[in-house]
Amino acid sequence: MLQGIKVLDFTMLLPGPYATLRLSDLGAEIIKVEPPMGDPARYLGDGVVFLANNRNKNCVVLDLKTETGITRALHLAQSCDVIVEGFRPGVANRLGIGYDAVREINPEVIYCSLTGYGQSGPMRDLAGHDLNYLAVSGVLDQLRDPAGIPVVPTVQFADLLGGVVAVEAILSALVQRQRIGGGQYLDISMTDALIGLLTNHLLIEGKTGYGHGVEVLSGSVLCYHLYKTHEGRYMSLGALEPKFWQSFCQAMQRSDWIPLQFSPATDENPAFRELTQLFLKHDVVYWTALGNQADCCLQPILHVNELKGQEQVRVRGTVFEAFTEHWGSLQQVSTHAGGHQVSGAVMRNEPQELAPEHD
Repeated sequence: MLQGIKVLDFTMLLPGPYATLRLSDLGAEIIKVEPPMGDPARYLGDGVVFLANNRNKNCVVLDLKTETGITRALHLAQSCDVIVEGFRPGVANRLGIGYDAVREINPEVIYCSLTGYGQSGPMRDLAGHDLNYLAVSGVLDQLRDPAGIPVVPTVQFADLLGGVVAVEAILSALVQRQRIGGGQYLDISMTDALIGLLTNHLLIEGKTGYGHGVEVLSGSVLCYHLYKTHEGRYMSLGALEPKFWQSFCQAMQRSDWIPLQFSPATDENPAFRELTQLFLKHDVVYWTALGNQADCCLQPILHVNELKGQEQVRVRGTVFEAFTEHWGSLQQVSTHAGGHQVSGAVMRNEPQELAPEHD
């Protein structure tokens, strides 16, 4: 869908590369600019982090601390539709590749700055990482263990959501450019993106004082909870609508539970104790089959290594094999599955020097 759109990518590590990966999966051509030492992601997890987020990109080396590097960067920018950068606020301008400099040579450019705190405000110049953005956005307050202690997520929600929001803004700007012409400057803050997830939380807290969103979606009721199975795995039950809860109770042969749908998921509730013990009698295979047959919003918590073997994932093409020159075939995840084919990537181990004749 984005065939013919050229993107110049000055980003490294995760947020920006994930954004341009999503654009690449939609068909855009990505020119990834790396410093002489390469993207630091090349050295994380033996390079797997880089491979996961930079397939099908043309990686070139430019030293942006030199006049030659800046000249070549601006030459590339002249013919690009989109530029994505992840420097701290003001750095791109000081280098000479900021929006104003690029707009002079490419008035139609869509220029996206993706940072932790955005281009304005008292925190704009502070260093930060995913965990910091989760913390100050209020999202980390929602992720607590049973003892109420905040937990460190193993998914980098701020980085990845920031990438998604950046792509959303870029696509909107492309539509606007097609409709009325003109370029656009996009100031994307990962912290802002996270706060945008808390619309329910903020309104509910203001009205009731409860600061953890929709209370029945917190695992506090019988019909919306995680239950442990015989072998120590977990099943997710999300039977919020009466018809799904009735289907679940009928499948369990416990119609007496139907009126108890929103009763508390605490040990003081006899129905919760019974249901907990019942789940412990069977394994995850049994409960998955029962849930699918009853169509009652009952699904297993899968491990990452189970995803590729899941029939739903296979049919949708969400996980696929990509070839790399130095690693052979590696599993990759499509950012836009559901029938949209992502061609396999041939990943170079080292970024390529930009030859003068290709400037």
